[in-house]
Amino acid sequence: MADKQGERKEYKRRKGQVHGGPGGGPGAILAPGEKPQNFRKAVYDTLKYMSGYKAALVFVVFITAVATIFETLGPKVMGQATTLIAQGVAAKIKGTGGINFEAIGQVLLMTIFLYAVGAVAQFIQALIMTNITQKIVYKMRRDVSEKINRMPISYFEKTQTGEILSRITNDIDTLGQALSQSISNFIWAVVSIVGIVVVMLTINVSMTIVALMVIPASAGIMALFIKISQKYFNAQQEYLGIIDGRIEEDFTGHIVVKAFNREESVIEEFEKSNDKLYESAWKAQFISGLMRPAMRIISNLGYAAVVMLGGLLAVKGRIGVGDIQAFVQYVKNLGHPVQEIAQIMNQVQSMAAAAERVFELLAEDEECENAANPLDVSDIKGEVEFENVVFGYNQDEIVIKGFSTKVKPGQKVAIVGPTGAGKTTIVKLLMRFYDVNSGSVKLDGKDIRNFRRSDHRKNFAMVLQDTWLFSGTIRDNIKYGREDASDDDIIKAAIAAKADHFIRTLPGGYDMILNEDATNISEGQRQLLTIARAILADKKLLILDEATSFVDTRTEEEIQNAMDVLTEGKTSFIIAHRLSTIRNADRILVMDKGDIVEQGTHEELIARNGFYADLYNAQFEHAV
Repeated sequence: MADKQGERKEYKRRKGQVHGGPGGGPGAILAPGEKPQNFRKAVYDTLKYMSGYKAALVFVVFITAVATIFETLGPKVMGQATTLIAQGVAAKIKGTGGINFEAIGQVLLMTIFLYAVGAVAQFIQALIMTNITQKIVYKMRRDVSEKINRMPISYFEKTQTGEILSRITNDIDTLGQALSQSISNFIWAVVSIVGIVVVMLTINVSMTIVALMVIPASAGIMALFIKISQKYFNAQQEYLGIIDGRIEEDFTGHIVVKAFNREESVIEEFEKSNDKLYESAWKAQFISGLMRPAMRIISNLGYAAVVMLGGLLAVKGRIGVGDIQAFVQYVKNLGHPVQEIAQIMNQVQSMAAAAERVFELLAEDEECENAANPLDVSDIKGEVEFENVVFGYNQDEIVIKGFSTKVKPGQKVAIVGPTGAGKTTIVKLLMRFYDVNSGSVKLDGKDIRNFRRSDHRKNFAMVLQDTWLFSGTIRDNIKYGREDASDDDIIKAAIAAKADHFIRTLPGGYDMILNEDATNISEGQRQLLTIARAILADKKLLILDEATSFVDTRTEEEIQNAMDVLTEGKTSFIIAHRLSTIRNADRILVMDKGDIVEQGTHEELIARNGFYADLYNAQFEHAV
């Protein structure tokens, strides 16, 4: 177990580094046994989640009880037929009478009626239960989807994408299947046991006591197997999430994998995770699979004990032959629901492990609006001020240290500096993806924490280095910036972004369908489309994070001209490593180790011959 925990902690640490966030935070994958797995709480949370369907579930219980009662009465009624036959044969032998076929026929008709009503009730119960479980799964998927939209960026920086997908798909599917199969069967099993015990007591109390000794023995065996196997079910779901994450990563980066000839190492890493999943899965299934045969053995022992006792009582004339036949049938029937409960507990263990992961996601902290009385942001001019801002992704690791600057409306501000200086962090604070530890970020002199996050972000358009386009037409991808835009507006935005020409050369033009991740166009073309999207959005504030990093020099110059028009009258923040692209900025903020070390225009900073001049000259020398 210690080795497992060490491996999982290293996995979390490494994934946290890859995603650029601190590891081990909300949503971090936990190793089996690293924290207590609460089986009861998972089941309780599931039942609580189903509380909206109380009336339907009560009706299911009722209709299942009706079906079970009618089926339970069947053997007793059949026993009457056996008794009538035995009495008729005995009377015929003694010459005092014969078999009453009319009475036997009535008994058989009653038996058919009981089983027919039971079958119809079971059909109705199955129909209702299937409808309920599908609605629950639908509601859960919707709740998870809405939850993800309300979660902070920090969660996605700390959590593997495949792990999130696994909870949305595998875990909810497991939960839905278990609910669909388990609830109705469990109700049937419980009602069957109660009904059978009641009828058995009406036949013979002592034989019933012997038969019921099976139940506590079965319960003890069940509890033992659950205790042993539950940790393996939890591990099975955990490693399934890890495998999903690894597959998502490897397939997304398959070009890089092949380019660096890393196929063997990728396969090796997958095999290690797959072996862990195999190990936990077969142990979970094997141990829980032993539950049913163990219960069958106990049931057969109880069956043998009842038969022996019934024979002795029949010899003494204390019980009829038909009653023995009926009782033996009930003992056999009693074994079925007991074994069914054992099988259900197998499914419930998978359900509990899946439910725990889903409800853990639903319980994650959300990106709250915060402001109780939010200020109006409908008439923003675009003045931005950072006042003594201190921020760290972890409290003990400060990234931004006392950052202060003031940007006038309509100014074009460039933020430059070495990798890790805090440039992108400044943008995240401006967009309220994170809140400052101390100090404040102000928009038009008002602390942005006094705005609703959603209202605040409506004033921004962003173009990031990592382009994001969805599977759909080029037209729809550009229109994402403003849903009510006309086709003419879309074309104008594409022309301004210098994207119209290449779009028209593609098959289908603006109606060309982009595939997943838009890999059927080049990286530079993808970036041009995101720039067109930002131009179409036409917001008061603009953020460009390495927006021209994948376009050629000539196109970059054309985009710069378009950007000059775009940014006129708008407050713009431009993060750039290629310093030649920000020479016309109104102000350049030079950052190093989370603080501004220099600021001014390009000419002023070059003349100062300081940190910025060193960065600029280094790029120039490298280009030469």
